[in-house]
Amino acid sequence: MFSGIVEEMGTLIETADTGGGRRLTIGAREILKDAKIGESISVSGTCLTVVEFTPESFEVEVVNESLRCTTLGNLNAGDKVNLEKALRFNDRLGGHMVTGHVDTIARVLSIVDDGFSRLVTFGLEGRWAPFFVKKGSVCIEGVSLTVVDCSALSNGSASGSRNNADQPEFRFSVALIPHTLEVTTLGALKVGQAVNIETDVIARYVVRLLGEGYLANLNKDRETVV
Repeated sequence: MFSGIVEEMGTLIETADTGGGRRLTIGAREILKDAKIGESISVSGTCLTVVEFTPESFEVEVVNESLRCTTLGNLNAGDKVNLEKALRFNDRLGGHMVTGHVDTIARVLSIVDDGFSRLVTFGLEGRWAPFFVKKGSVCIEGVSLTVVDCSALSNGSASGSRNNADQPEFRFSVALIPHTLEVTTLGALKVGQAVNIETDVIARYVVRLLGEGYLANLNKDRETVV
């Protein structure tokens, strides 16, 4: 379990295909001061297990399933990644409850400066819409953020249909403050870039228990429902 508060930006040193997945060597310092073999580290939002480490780097193994559903398969040597160690029970929960299990990939649709912050809008498949509400939580590349706005649910969203990735059914936006832009990889986002998305775990359970039909009007503007 994580909080979505990035502790350090690491640098990918090397990738190696292992036949059954990929082994990543990541350069870091701060999070390795009390590192242990077998502990969990969130790498750009993906929970991975430390299999080797030195004072200046650590290695993790990424299975094929994780390569398919996250952006980790697209990383190259020199790329930056967001790093966070697993929570302790006596830690402050500065962000929100994050599992490190990436749900899907979204793409950056627009980036607009808004005062000292930066408003970033993302697009993804409409089937994920029930898990988003205004002022709710979302984890992007391992960073806990608040949803500023999101589009209304469509019939396609509720039924789980998918649109072409170039024409996403659902959009949501977040506001990035200067500190977040400085200490995470989100400061280097570009339009069209793919990012890891973990929806709010509480929302996932609510939708599972109550059914998507119950939430069909959740993100719609206030209106009379007949």
